[in-house]
Amino acid sequence: MKEIYFDLGRTMIPIAVPDYADILTMAGAPVLKNPQQDILQALAMPIGSPSLETIVRQKLISHPQAKAAVVISDSTRPVPYTGEETGILVPLIEKLKQAGLKTNQICLLIATGSHHPLREDDIRRLLDPRIFDMGLTIVNHDCRSRQDMVPIGRTPALGEIYINRLYRECEIKILTGLVESHFMAGASGGRKSICPGLLAEENIFALHGAQLLSSPQAADLVLEGNPVHEEALRVAKMAGCDFILNVVLDTAYQLTGVFAGDLEAAHGAAVKLLQRMAAIPCDKQYDLVLTHAGFVGINHYQAAKGGLICLPVVKTNGVCVLAAQHSDLDPIGSPNYKKIMRLLGKLGPDRFMAKILAPNWTLVPDQWEAQMWSRLFKVVPPENFLYCTLDISPADFSWLPGTDARTILPEPDNLGELANAALRWAEVNLSRKLRRKPNIAVLPGGPYGIPVRKG
Repeated sequence: MKEIYFDLGRTMIPIAVPDYADILTMAGAPVLKNPQQDILQALAMPIGSPSLETIVRQKLISHPQAKAAVVISDSTRPVPYTGEETGILVPLIEKLKQAGLKTNQICLLIATGSHHPLREDDIRRLLDPRIFDMGLTIVNHDCRSRQDMVPIGRTPALGEIYINRLYRECEIKILTGLVESHFMAGASGGRKSICPGLLAEENIFALHGAQLLSSPQAADLVLEGNPVHEEALRVAKMAGCDFILNVVLDTAYQLTGVFAGDLEAAHGAAVKLLQRMAAIPCDKQYDLVLTHAGFVGINHYQAAKGGLICLPVVKTNGVCVLAAQHSDLDPIGSPNYKKIMRLLGKLGPDRFMAKILAPNWTLVPDQWEAQMWSRLFKVVPPENFLYCTLDISPADFSWLPGTDARTILPEPDNLGELANAALRWAEVNLSRKLRRKPNIAVLPGGPYGIPVRKG
């Protein structure tokens, strides 16, 4: 046996893996040795645009009272906003002040998308304490507040586009965020801070519509031909963006790259690094795949990102084991998500997809994540998907598609013990069924390492 660790963002769990299992790891990239220097250099020498100070000073010539909106991600993304060595936000704000902006001209706008607004304690955990000492205005985007929205045009896919009024009215528009793999948009960061981050609810729903997500190009690490990416970029250009500051992290959440400058050029450079470090070339499929939901898996809704990475490497009717730690107020998700997951469990993936693609179907918020789960359950039957968590009640697994791993180990002492028991159980049962040792793949990177089939 060999021991590896799964990093769930808030805890590490040890996993004892059979010696014959294949450990599929991402290539990774070197950690930045002097991250604060790299952050400052990225701001001073941006990609495809003038420096941030130049942009601000030019704006102030024509608008001396110009206001800047600095868009930040919410707590579902481990963006390094805090820390003297790795924090990206304080250097950015300092650059704005050096360029001539006063504190009352700078607002931090939290791109919540359709997520719930961050409470004060959430914000204090998210941001560097020095930010609060500056006295900056901090505002949650509210996708349901029509009075806080303004129209900016329309697209065929999303209809009339409504965007956050504060962002639209600020003369200086800056996006920050993390570029990591995204199983619908290809990669996060860049344009996603605006679309869906700052859109009205109906636009967010349309972006996640069944037709767009049915494209095989709407997948991890894919930008070219990805309709979700292309639509998000189209809307972001309509909304306007003067500058972005994006980062790439390794699986230990350490900085491997800092990219600043033009919306497309800087984000594109970040995605190229992500593709090199996150792609896991593979040329076979496995009877059993073991992985986890990572930091992003704050609830069952988000854990779909961990489940979907199994698809390229698991055999049809194979077995998947997923470990997840859910820290959200509701460990499953919204009422709508629960409603749509009940429907998926009742109908099965094929009938579910036929239903939501029908012309008379009315979109249900959060159905997109159920649509992603249906991709997995078309290949891995729910009874073969072992879900390891201590945060969802056994009663809820009576209707959630998948198998509660606590049916194998009813009273585990901790999540690591449960995940190890599920792996052992799956290994033994597959050995009996196949009359040989099962082929086993372990994905220790969770949703951050993306298997890519050769060819």
